[in-house]
Amino acid sequence: MGVSAKQVAGKAIFEPVIQFDMDIKAFLSAWFHCDHIATYLARMISHNRSDSVRHSNLFSSAFNELLEVTFRTRHSGGDLACKVSRKGATDRIELTFPCTQDERQFYENVVSHAADPDTQERYLSSVSGDVAPSREVVLLELAVNYNATLQLGQAGADMITLLVDLSLEEMPH
Repeated sequence: MGVSAKQVAGKAIFEPVIQFDMDIKAFLSAWFHCDHIATYLARMISHNRSDSVRHSNLFSSAFNELLEVTFRTRHSGGDLACKVSRKGATDRIELTFPCTQDERQFYENVVSHAADPDTQERYLSSVSGDVAPSREVVLLELAVNYNATLQLGQAGADMITLLVDLSLEEMPH
């Protein structure tokens, strides 16, 4: 008996849904790229969800935040790669983009904080200030408000992969 294409060692795997690569310089040329890409991808991946409009709106909002975090890195060399995969009710976003060693350390810290039991308290104290939301606040917001799971993958010396798992259909209405 062979292993199903959707299972490896008895475990369900994430199936690719859509992906794109974009020159980071082209992506950084205009802020509105974040919204346009997020809206397009959300519509593409939400068509077969139980409430496709709700799923599309939530996914677009969360994905737009991730793209804006990426936009703030402001590196002019390399590519932005995005892959969206699915396992049941969970959509996985994999964003690979250029970053410095200092930025890598920043992302490692945020991912670590997002898994802490006090994430909500940390997030709420961060948003209570009068300052525009930082990249950390945006990522913590995904963990708190979207129940997202954040992970980091190594993509190379000057690249990083941010993995975000979203189970939007399981969120309360």
